[in-house]
Amino acid sequence: MKTALAIFLGLLAASTAFATTYVRVEKDGTKTYSDRPMPGGQPIDLRPAQTYSSQPAPSSGPSPEQAQDPASFHYQNCALSPRMDENFFSPESVTLSLTATPTLRYNDRVRFLVDGADVGGNGPSASMPNPDRGSHTVNANVTDSSGRLLCSASTTFHVQRPTLNSPARVPPPRPNPPKPTPH
Repeated sequence: MKTALAIFLGLLAASTAFATTYVRVEKDGTKTYSDRPMPGGQPIDLRPAQTYSSQPAPSSGPSPEQAQDPASFHYQNCALSPRMDENFFSPESVTLSLTATPTLRYNDRVRFLVDGADVGGNGPSASMPNPDRGSHTVNANVTDSSGRLLCSASTTFHVQRPTLNSPARVPPPRPNPPKPTPH
């Protein structure tokens, strides 16, 4: 069924691509277009529709030279998220992620350090739950299976949280004082 539909649509498109278009100017100056000859109509040539052919996508793996000599492989670019000096207001967590060019290889390991402490994570991203307020420095290192450094990046982000003395902070409700009991 799908094949028949595809053939039908292909034939329909081909038939309209070779059709002649006619135009007729009416008494009030409006133009009437048709795909069939009409009294007083003249055939016109339409320019073909504009098309676009995209470039092939770059390969996501290492180049053949890099695949042949793994000892000389290095990533061309490493970028960290969050961006440098990005601000977060009372976040529940902050996601750390690293993108590399070319994309990370299967056996390469990413290690995230926040303020010098290993955050862990599996792969090119890690989560930092409930970060303390203040500025935090993130370092990310990409190493191969032998521990050789292939790429490193660092960034600083800032966490802002309202203080107990903040005018914008809504204090928690106070409990009602206990009622005196009669003796």
